Amino acid sequence: MHDALHLVRTRRFMPIFVTQFLGAFNDNLFRTAMVMLVIYGIYGDAEQEATFSAIAGGLFILPFFLLSALSGQLADANDKAFIVRIVKTAEIAIMLVGAAGLLLHNIPLLLAALFAMGVHSTFFGPIKYAILPQHLERDEVLGGTGLVEAGTYIAILGGTILGGLLVLQRPDGSFHAEYAAVAVLVVAILGRFAGGLVPPAPPSDDAELPGLPTRGMDWHIIRASVTLVSGTLHVRRLYLAIVAISFFWAMGAVLAAQFPPLVKNGLSSDQTVATMFLAIFSVGVAIGSVLVNWLLKGEVSARYAPFSALFMGVFVLDLFRRVRHWPTHAGGLHDIQTFLTVPNSWMVVVDLLGVAIAGGMFVVPLYAFLTTTVPKSETARTIAANNIVNSGFMVAATLILTVAVQLGVTVADSLLIVAVGSMLAAWLGWKLHVACD
Repeated sequence: MHDALHLVRTRRFMPIFVTQFLGAFNDNLFRTAMVMLVIYGIYGDAEQEATFSAIAGGLFILPFFLLSALSGQLADANDKAFIVRIVKTAEIAIMLVGAAGLLLHNIPLLLAALFAMGVHSTFFGPIKYAILPQHLERDEVLGGTGLVEAGTYIAILGGTILGGLLVLQRPDGSFHAEYAAVAVLVVAILGRFAGGLVPPAPPSDDAELPGLPTRGMDWHIIRASVTLVSGTLHVRRLYLAIVAISFFWAMGAVLAAQFPPLVKNGLSSDQTVATMFLAIFSVGVAIGSVLVNWLLKGEVSARYAPFSALFMGVFVLDLFRRVRHWPTHAGGLHDIQTFLTVPNSWMVVVDLLGVAIAGGMFVVPLYAFLTTTVPKSETARTIAANNIVNSGFMVAATLILTVAVQLGVTVADSLLIVAVGSMLAAWLGWKLHVACD
């Protein structure tokens, strides 16, 4: 990347990078193991499977909507490194519950741990971006953001692959996840160790953004959320960036929720193919994150956002077309080798990779924009406001998806929702480019 790899050799970047990496890895290790266990080992009905995937996605997102205002206030009012240590300690306790759910095949325990991991990510989310402009120089922030985003999706790739591989099938056909239960605990402990190495990041005293409340805690979550969002969105450039990012995450929520049931019921393939799809998506976003930083040469700009979103839509539409015309299969589910022998299967892979690369190119500069155009004293609350709006869009998208599935809309047809969203994201990206570049 453009003059950014030197950051991995510095303590001001590497510990937070590794902490974020392990957190994303564990999120996806647990979520993938849970989904694979439930979809392939517990449920046997397509509608139940699609509904479970949508509900699980919504449960993980809901804490971002409810608690982001508190997380942003805490991060701006306290040493961010101290918050990191508390959050990573909590992850160990959460994964004890999650491991029990995996061992016992207990869906309520699994969903409780998933919700708690959403709370964990809600409080860590503002810090991972807000700490960068505090520890990095301005011309390093885009590169650092790109590295964090690329690292996140490489971690998603690793966690996704491992989560899929550690859900094993016994000779009698049943599935078990003992190794996954051990793995989530080990990664949580490693994450706590890395978090302990993050250097201090005390509250900043620079000028505050007009419209946001002065630093302090408002524990009323509804009032705090409304105040935070209204105080941020009245600034046009922030409004456009946040809404554009929200469309991206809403589309991502629909895709991520539907990958396993899409693979099983739309493409007649097994969990190894579902894992491959999630892995391809993760690699693609990482590539896009690196590519856009190279194209922009460290400049924080939205100039590539509209084109990236349009390409996302084109690839999604082609994916929809290919899934709709996928040949019927009367035998068992395809494994990866068999799947790749089906006509046009490689074009499905290309479409997924294209969607992901375009997505990475779209979203990384927008996050860098959020953290570099506000005072350092407000970065965590700005990211928290972004997370509230993002989560609102994502919850709305998963609710729409759940209702659509209940009304008989197929998993393949749900891809059209993503295509429409990408067109709107392209328009918002263009408006932001015109307003700020």
